[in-house]
Amino acid sequence: MSLRDRFTEDLKTAMRAGDSARVSTLRMITAKLKDTDIAARPNPPVDEAGIIAMLRGMAKSRAESVTMYRQGGREELAAKEEAEIAVIEAFLPQQMDDAAMAAAIDAAVAETGAGSIKEMGKVMAALKAKHAATLDMAKAGPMVKARLGG
Repeated sequence: MSLRDRFTEDLKTAMRAGDSARVSTLRMITAKLKDTDIAARPNPPVDEAGIIAMLRGMAKSRAESVTMYRQGGREELAAKEEAEIAVIEAFLPQQMDDAAMAAAIDAAVAETGAGSIKEMGKVMAALKAKHAATLDMAKAGPMVKARLGG
């Protein structure tokens, strides 16, 4: 089942269950997806990888909001954002753990033949091409840099 279909089915299920917080978050996701599709015109609608990137961006912005709400003493708003993050992350693929990430980095370094920090871009491109959906590129960058001796 595609992510678009899952959004629709989960929205229907949440509406039947009367889960207003989940309904609100799913409607927000579908609205953001429509905006993303419109922005992609005249090209076809975004693919699964584009949807995953959109969801990661939504989760990241909400995580930043949680931090700001906590600093401002607005715990109820932080809790609302965390609930939205939980719904969004339910649609994201499982992230690699550190051991799997290290193995993927070693494979990418071997594949590209990178030997110095100057070739970090090649390694990052190879990682993104193979593991974009399951690899946190923000965590991978420092690991690649350390692996290449930077």
